[in-house]
Formats: sequence, C-alpha cells, structure tokens
Amino acid sequence: MQSYPNHWEADVVLTDGGTAHLRPITPEDADLLREFHARLSPETIYYRFFAPYPRLSARDVKRFTTVDYEDRVALVATISDALVAVVRYDKVAPEEAEVAFVVEDAHQGRGLASVLLEHIGAAARERGVRRFIADVLPENRRMINVFREAGYTAQQTFDEGVIRLTLDIQPTDDSTEVMRAREQRAESRSIARLLFPGSVAVIGASRTAHTIGQTALRNLLDSEFQGPVYPVHPEARAVVGVRAYPSVLDIPDQVDLAVVAVRADMVVDVVEQCAEKGVHGLIVVSSGFGEIGPEGRARQDELVRTARAAGMRVVGPNCLGIANTDPAVSLNATLSPDLPRSGPIGFFSQSGALGRAILQRVAERGMGLSTFVSAGNRADVSGNDLMQYWQEDPSTEVVLQYLESLGNPRKFTRLARRLAKQKPVVAVRSGGSAQTTPTGHAAGGLALPDYAVTSLFQQAGVVRVDDITQMFDAAQVFAYQPLPKGPRVGVIGNSDSLELLVKDAAVRQGLKPHDPVNLGPQATAEDFDRALETALAADDVHSIVVVFVPALHPISDDVARVLRARSLDADKPIVATYLARQGVPEELRHVGERGETLRGSVPSYPAPEDAVRALAYATRYTQWRDRKPGRHPELPDIDGARARATITRALKNGSGDEVAWFGGERRYDEDTAISARDTRELLACYGITVYPDIPVASVEEAVVAAGELGYPAVVKADSPDLRVRSGGTFVRADLRTPDDVRSAFLSLQDRFGGDADLVVQRMVAPGVPTVVRAGDNQSFGSVVSFGLADVTAELLDDRSFRLAPLTDMDAADLIHAVRAAPLLFGLPAGATSLAEQPNVEALEELLIRISRLVEAFPEIGYVDLDPVLVNATGAHVLGARMWLREAPDVRPDAGPRRLRGVTF
Repeated sequence: MQSYPNHWEADVVLTDGGTAHLRPITPEDADLLREFHARLSPETIYYRFFAPYPRLSARDVKRFTTVDYEDRVALVATISDALVAVVRYDKVAPEEAEVAFVVEDAHQGRGLASVLLEHIGAAARERGVRRFIADVLPENRRMINVFREAGYTAQQTFDEGVIRLTLDIQPTDDSTEVMRAREQRAESRSIARLLFPGSVAVIGASRTAHTIGQTALRNLLDSEFQGPVYPVHPEARAVVGVRAYPSVLDIPDQVDLAVVAVRADMVVDVVEQCAEKGVHGLIVVSSGFGEIGPEGRARQDELVRTARAAGMRVVGPNCLGIANTDPAVSLNATLSPDLPRSGPIGFFSQSGALGRAILQRVAERGMGLSTFVSAGNRADVSGNDLMQYWQEDPSTEVVLQYLESLGNPRKFTRLARRLAKQKPVVAVRSGGSAQTTPTGHAAGGLALPDYAVTSLFQQAGVVRVDDITQMFDAAQVFAYQPLPKGPRVGVIGNSDSLELLVKDAAVRQGLKPHDPVNLGPQATAEDFDRALETALAADDVHSIVVVFVPALHPISDDVARVLRARSLDADKPIVATYLARQGVPEELRHVGERGETLRGSVPSYPAPEDAVRALAYATRYTQWRDRKPGRHPELPDIDGARARATITRALKNGSGDEVAWFGGERRYDEDTAISARDTRELLACYGITVYPDIPVASVEEAVVAAGELGYPAVVKADSPDLRVRSGGTFVRADLRTPDDVRSAFLSLQDRFGGDADLVVQRMVAPGVPTVVRAGDNQSFGSVVSFGLADVTAELLDDRSFRLAPLTDMDAADLIHAVRAAPLLFGLPAGATSLAEQPNVEALEELLIRISRLVEAFPEIGYVDLDPVLVNATGAHVLGARMWLREAPDVRPDAGPRRLRGVTF
C-alpha cells in the first residue's frame, strides 16, 4: 500500500528533450529491478557496488524495493514501463544520509542522475535530512560531476581509493540557478524535437476531401516539408497520391512526429502504437477531450500519461498544430493553409479556432513567423515551454502570445521576465476581469481586475495589449524597427490635421512629442528626405512618426523609397501612416532572398493613433528593459522557524471566520481566519508590529483600557464586515480624557448596537491612512496590493498590484502607481516643515516584509493590514487580519523541476 506523499511522483523532461516518470520504489517493482540490473554493464555495476555483482539475490531485491519512505527512500525513473534509473538514500544520522545512483547504460548522458538528485534531495529535506554523503570511485567521473555541478555546498575527502563527497542539500542561489538552467535546456530541446522533425506521420489521413486528416496531410505536402511524410490509413494503399500504411507500426522507417487526427476514443491506442514505434512527439488535433467535461478530461489525462511515460511530448489535444518556416524544415503541421513567410516572430496561441485567423492576418500584413504553435487544451506543451525554446532560438526576435489562462502562473512570470530581458514578449489576455479557466484547461483563471493584470504583466516585462490588432501593431515595430532610446517623438508629415492627431495621441500615451514638422500638401520626396535626415541626427528625437497622404497630383512611390532608404540604417524607429495602409506594405519593405520582410522595413498604420500606440508600447518596453531591476534587501528581525510554528498552531486553532476579500473577489472557501493574537505573532516574525488594542464591551472597560494604553486614545469598530477607516464614521479619535472615551464608546455603541466589536487603541500621530493587502491569486501566485484608506480611493478602485517578493524598486513602484500617491509625498494638513512629511521609506520596507511573508508561506491565503498610518515617524499598522489554508503538496514552480501534473 502506498505510504509516500503523492507529490513525490513527477513527470520530468530530460536533457535530450525526452520525458521520464519519477516515483518512489515499491515492493511490486521486484521484477522490474531484476530486469534493470540484468541490463547494466559490468562497468556500471562495478561503479555502483565497488565489486562485480552480476545478479541480485532475492534478499537483495527485497531489501532494495522495501523502504519505509522515512529513513530509507528510493526513487525510480521509468520510460515505457521499463525501469531505467534508481536513486536512494539511507539515513546514517538524524540530519545525514548516504545517497547512491545507478542509471542504465543506454540512458546515461540524458540528465537522469541530475534530476533524480533534485527530487531525492527534496524528499530528504522533507524528512529532516540536511546533508548527503556519497562514496564514488575516482574513475567514475560522470557521477562525480553530477554531484559537483549540482550547485550545493560540497566537501571532498579521499580515503582507501574512494572519494567521499559531503553535500549540504539546502537550496542555495547556485543550486536553484543550476536547476533552472537545466530545466531551460531540457524543455527547449523537447520543443526543438517537435519543431525540427526528420519525418512526419499523419495518423487518420483521410481519402475524403476537406476532412481534418486530409487537410493536415495536404498542408504538410504543400509546405514542401523537407522530410518524408507517411499517411496512416487502415485500408487505403495511398492518400492524395502518397503511399499509406495501415498503422504507424507498419512504417518501415523512423517517425519523429505524429499528427493524430482520429476519433477521441481511438487516440490512446494510437499513442501506445507511437510509443512502441519510438515517435518523439505528438500533435493531437482531435477534439473530444477536456473541453467537453469530466469524461473528456479523464481521457485527456490518460493521453498525457501514456505519452510522457514513453518519452513523448504532446501538443493539444483540440489544437490547430505547429509550424516552422525554417527553409531547412518547411513544416506546416497545422490545419491552416495560410502559412506566412519566414520571419523573426514566434507565435503561441491557445485557441485553435483563432489560430487560423491569426496566421492569415500575419500573412496579410507582410510579416513573417519563425515558428507557430497552437496548443489547444494545453494538456502538456504550453506557452511556458515555448518561452524556454524561444529564449535561445536565433531565428526568433519577438514573441507573441494569445493567452486565455495560465497553467503555471509562477513559472510564466519567471520565464517571461527572463525572456523579456532579451526579446520583446507581447501578449493578448482574453476574457476581461471576470476571466475564469476555460473548460479543459488547467486551473489558473485570471481573476484580478483588468488593470491589475496589466500591471503584473508589465512588472514581468510582458507588453500586454487589448486585442489581436494591437498585438500585430506592436509586433511590427518590435520585429522590423530598432527600439526607441527615450520618449521624445519627432512628427513629420504633409497634413497638419493628422500631425496634430499624432501629437495629441503621443501626449495621451505618455510620450513627449516635438512640435510637428509640417511639409505642406505639396511636399516632395526630397522634402521628406531632408526632414528625416534632420530628425535622425537630432539627439533629442528618439523615434519618428511620418504621416503621408496623397495630394491632388498623382501618387508617387518616391516618398516610400525615401522612408525605406532612411530606415535601413537608422538607429531610431520610424513608423508611418502611409496612405492609410496597414501592415508592412510592399513599398516600405526590405525583401530578402526568399521574399521575407527584413529589418528596416517601415510599418504603416491606417490611423495616426494606431502608430503612436504601437510606438508607446515599444518605448515603455525599452524603459522597463533598461531600468535597474532593484534588489532584495537584507531584512533584520525575520524568524522563519517561529513563523512556521505559529502557522501550524494557528491552522489548528482557526476561528472559523469566513469574511475576507482580495483583489475584488471572495477568498477561497477553504481559508480559515486566525485569531488576532496569532496574526500579530506571525507578522512579528517578519518584523511587522501591529499597534496593540484592547477589546471592550462596556464603558468602564473602555476607560480602563485607555488608561492602560495611554492618552490620547481611539475607540473604533473592529468587525470583519466593516471597513475601518481612520477618521471615518467607525472611529472616534483624539480622546484625551476618560469622559471623551465614555462619550465615544456610547456613540459607537448607539450607532452599531451589537453588530460591531469595539476596541480601544492608543492614538498615533496624524498621517496618511493606507491599506496593504497580500495573498494568493489563482493566476499569478503571491500578490501584494496597496491603496489609500479613504472612501474616494475605494470608490475609484485606486489600488496597485505587484508580484511577490518585492524588490526595493517594486515597492517604490507599488506606491507611486496609485493616483492618490502625491498625498504621501507632500506635507500633511497642518504640517509646517519637511520633518513632518510621511516616512515613505518605512512604508516601502513594510511592503517588502509582507511580500516576503506571503511568498515564504503558501499557507497564507490572505492578509489585510488596514489601516496602515504613514506619518513622519514610520508606517504604523493599526489593524490586521489573516486567513490561512492547508499548504499544497506541491507549490507551483517551487521545488525540483517537473512537468505540469496529471492524475497518476
């Protein structure tokens, strides 16, 4: 019977792009272990056991397969139900264990040992192990390198012909970086195997025109794919003139990629045949899976389990397919005949239905793609995998993504931030503020307000646009023009009315336009050339918008030639409203040998506002990329161990309160409100002090409490369903005598009756009341929110959002992003000197501390600091509430690398 945690099972990608399944060993693995050992070479056996060991005895097998998952743990890697690697540890002290590996010879060099070390290390840490000891023969250089290159702190000794390595397996920045780098290389390679196949089989190729199977086959053939194409049909000898085979197993040669276009109930059988054939990857265009409900979801999970177990990645199901315009491949494994020319843009789309329209529109605009992937239900391959590939793909300079949901949002933001430092990432996020996860997709619907989603994308460096049209508008600049070095815009044209539209649009977009250079309606190409020369030479012009409309005389291409020539070697972007044309018109294109559009081509927009908006996207992206990312400052007074103990106790003793909101939506039903005492103690573990208050139920108790805390005092309502605002109708402040306290208590009691709990608190010097909230969002993980605590800010929803953990720059941005931020940077009412200005630095530190807390402990579903009064002496937390939940077994994008899970 299973007695190990479910999250110890995982699918992983290996360094060559294949996959394997990791799980703890069980007694039922006895036969698999014997077969595995029998396949090992004498050298591998000697390296593992330091002696010849040709066969395992029954006693050995029982000992190796029977572990307690506590002091003795073993993990195995399987591919196509065959055991190919084993790692185990045995505790030799409370915090120390011996570790050993063995990998089948045929699978050595695929990264199995490295990924097994990550997973056995994570399991060991859960069991209290801090150090691994490994004895390795000096000639076993490969295994020595696995340990040395893991990034852990290591010590080495040599005794009696054996090297002993001692590894501190606590995660470090180096070990995390090593893990991320290996993950990137492996996942990139797995996508490359899909995009660069040597041969393709179309399973379900039909003799009937306009069917999915025949469409996929014809598109492959019409694209002049550079390898062999094999139709698979149970009866036909040929399909569209190409020899067909009854099954993929009957194909005499290697098959790298299979396009699956059979009924949903037949797909798993086909996948099993592909596994037996040794196919590397699958594109499942068939529908009838997760998008139809629970039955389809179960079928989808079985599809992915079967494929991954055999080392295959899956695109789809219910997808349009993939394409690679590299002339050495010329792959159009999609259901769309409209494949654009080769170009610098990589495109990922979740929507299959929209994918065909996207490809058509790209072609119409004269743009080119490097690669295209429509992932449909994203059962396996997702946009995150494509970002890993595009990061190092020299053919891709711009990344476009059409997103409906995020399967692993933490990983998305991490990868997007890294990729965006090298290449622009433009995303359309569909669905609006009430977006939920589309049927058939993994959990993770975007549920934050729309403006919050935009700000979080911007923090990660992603250029978030509103629709497909804006995506292509921005892509034209990124793909074919240099990035602007600043916000100053030069405007040149032959229509003063259109030039004014450009100037007004630039101001609205936050750019800084110069006064337009109006050349007049009779302007010649020479006039445009001189104006462009001047603007390109000016240091205070960072980008140029050219407006050209025809006068009464016949239209000439001379202006287009000038624009094209000046743009070719310019170090500033030039965009145009040229004859109201859209895209990259032939007249403004630089064309390569294969007819592709080259850098220096001038994008044109039908309206001046469109041109300016696209330029603004590029300008803001450049500003993000060039700015310093900030740092994660060292913070004193953090006690993680005490915080963990407090959370454990608080979860056990939760109050059961069910009222809390975060990001405009109710927090999760499983959250448990914890007591004020536990909340204060947990916050104190991260250096956040909550001003003390005393609950009171009578006038006499209120007076005694005020005496204990000191005057001036405050009496306020403290109920979860009320918005407590300093200076509002729920608060009576500046109480200097017992009579003042009595009067305040009776006033609030009369106002609320028994509906509100009243507390007494010592008054803080006047300042700016703010609200700090943090917690877990399904789409983005840990998020911090900031706003002012007043009715106007609440009505206008004047809040800002950032991803945790915050750098010092993030914290400053979070404060400045709210429209009411100037109230924090001036003098408060009645102040007479700068010494009384609010201490914004203290507020920034508070934001950083709360972000570290929620990032460190996934059990924290929601925390509300309300109000936080910012005055000259600091940021004072006057009220705090917190809701906890049971921690997930596996936190997304934390721990050892793994593929998104299916039910094992």
